[in-house]
Amino acid sequence: MEIHVLHRQGKSIREIARELDVSRNTVRRYLRGLSVTPSYPSREARPTKLDAYKAYLDGRIEAAKPHWIPATVLLREIEARGYEGGITQLRKYLSQFKKSEPEPTVRFETPPGQQMQVDFTHINRHRRRFKAFVATLGYSRATFVRFSETERQDDWLSGIVEAFHYFGGVPRELLFDNAKTIMIERDAYGEGEHRWNTELLNCAQRYGFLARACRPYRAKTKGKVERFNGYLKQSFITPLAATLRQAKLELDVETANAHIGPWLDSVAHQRIHGTTGVKPQVRLDEERHFLNPLPELGFAGYPAKTRIPQPLPIESLQHSLASYDALLEMRP
Repeated sequence: MEIHVLHRQGKSIREIARELDVSRNTVRRYLRGLSVTPSYPSREARPTKLDAYKAYLDGRIEAAKPHWIPATVLLREIEARGYEGGITQLRKYLSQFKKSEPEPTVRFETPPGQQMQVDFTHINRHRRRFKAFVATLGYSRATFVRFSETERQDDWLSGIVEAFHYFGGVPRELLFDNAKTIMIERDAYGEGEHRWNTELLNCAQRYGFLARACRPYRAKTKGKVERFNGYLKQSFITPLAATLRQAKLELDVETANAHIGPWLDSVAHQRIHGTTGVKPQVRLDEERHFLNPLPELGFAGYPAKTRIPQPLPIESLQHSLASYDALLEMRP
């Protein structure tokens, strides 16, 4: 093999013989006949710690199709079954089944207690469709999730209130998209002056937060909650649906709501976040000190402050992303 390699590199028979310390006739013999070139059998693959779990992994991949269970989730599952290896060989094994996709980017950051991004995302699993209200704190990336069959006004408002109680306080502003249930008419009274849902305004007054709106076609402005939506589907919905499917059961709203709380506390908030490099729970413990306190319980089942404040201005997010970048550069 070395003789043929050196020959392809342009070396003469004399140079090859001298370098390999063989006769020139030996060099000529191997160059004349490729059939006499030494061949080496392929080395048998050595057993790995992952081998005993490949059948389980194959079953999980098949049950999750056409969706995908992340390697981090599968690692936790096989570790619970005794796996003692690392994630590197697991990722290498899984790579043959899935093509990697780039992660979405987040454009700007907000200080603790400043912003909560809210959204509804659609869950579609084997002819079963329902919704998920998702609320993500901008600083800590801690998230509250509540599943429902519908996306009505009551679903939005109850999700917002439950998120406040889950986090233990109220951020200074909530960032919405342009959902018709929340925003009746955009720029109804001039640029940036929207016509909001009356019940949302009442909720904002009771709890003391500003309602803001993303600019149209600027989805990355609300990228923190959008990014979590993808993580929720991959790391919670898909594994849970696959487990139920293997047991001949289907995922529904009640089952999802029964499992989401423990998953948020023990998994989602304990992971090292890809952007911040910190566990969301660690940042949430810090951010709670910057949240406004919850009001006392009031009328009509909604908590209300003992003293009703003046109506708060309802603003929209109309500044360019470059403005936020400039603000971030000024922060210590």
